[in-house]
Amino acid sequence: MKDRSQFWRGILLGALIMLCVVSVLGGVRTFVPQLSGLAKGDGRVEDKLELLRQMLSQNYLREDELDEAAMVERAYAGYVDALGDPYTAYYDEEQTQAMLESFSGEYSGIGAGLNQNLETRVITITKVYEGQPADEAGMKVGDILYKVDEREITDEDLSEVVTWVKGKEGTTVDLYVLRDGEELKLTATRRKVEVQTVESEMKDGGIGYILVTEFDNVTYEQFKNALETLEAQGMKGLVIDLRSNPGGGLDTVVDMLRLILPEGRVVSMEDKNGKETVYDCDGRHEFTKPLVVLVNENSASASEIFAGAVKDYGIGKIVGMTTYGKGVVQKIFYLQDGSSIKITISEYFTPKKNSINGIGVVPDLEVEYVRDEENPEADNQLDVALEEVRREL
Repeated sequence: MKDRSQFWRGILLGALIMLCVVSVLGGVRTFVPQLSGLAKGDGRVEDKLELLRQMLSQNYLREDELDEAAMVERAYAGYVDALGDPYTAYYDEEQTQAMLESFSGEYSGIGAGLNQNLETRVITITKVYEGQPADEAGMKVGDILYKVDEREITDEDLSEVVTWVKGKEGTTVDLYVLRDGEELKLTATRRKVEVQTVESEMKDGGIGYILVTEFDNVTYEQFKNALETLEAQGMKGLVIDLRSNPGGGLDTVVDMLRLILPEGRVVSMEDKNGKETVYDCDGRHEFTKPLVVLVNENSASASEIFAGAVKDYGIGKIVGMTTYGKGVVQKIFYLQDGSSIKITISEYFTPKKNSINGIGVVPDLEVEYVRDEENPEADNQLDVALEEVRREL
């Protein structure tokens, strides 16, 4: 009996010790009633945020790492992100400025294309636009960029390095490159650069080719000029390449479609209240020559509006793979502190009132891209698109 009683006294003593430990580890006990009240919905969001701030300030191990401004910005982003809509998002002031620059298709920089190898992190110059600062400084395609001003490029993401290269118009930037084993210092004076979102050329047999990489504010004029140039060269048919085009401005794609569609509806949108907004075309510039629009699984948004309209009117064939399936429209609301919020406000429909959201535009002729290891420049999808135009000549 004595042993049994000692056993139970030991158990009780152990329990008391555990209770004491829990009490000590429980933290600042004065916060508990406030948390309980908030949990019942008796407090405001502001009260809970202030409570969390106090608890972190008083208890967080590495107090010097507490950046309240950054935490608040992340809280805003998290609040919006909790909707679960991948297209609705909050942007801080810096992100908003970058987004506006992206939409405009213009920036203050050097006029060069950069690419980063994701494994080696090496950044290579892939394009140098003629007559732009990079060209004037002597930069060449294939140069390896290893330093910008006094900043050595080590493991930084390409997006960060791009911010080093861009800057205020009229300022200079020193670009250190490796070329054929030789280290070179090139100095460029930044100025306004227009992103080339459209490229065109005449293929064999008088078939025009227009590549559109995105739908920015500058894209309409570039597309219009490409069409006019190809027409002047005697174009007999046309391939418009929208592969991996992520989209862009609604007004831009509508204006571009008005250069090729017959009279009628271009696209319509319907908001949360069922209100419909319709965009029409007068048909004065209808394209009547053989036409193919080339798309893939990464052609999205405005690209799908373009391909969907061409398919509905039957003025051309859609070749490639079923598109991404983003059939909703966002609007950006700007806040006084320079931040912004992008909100999904409506769904769009093709001229025949088809929704492509979550579905995509299904091609008339499905062709999957197959990489030719012996000839990486080969493009079987483009080959098929060109052949389809030739069949119609």
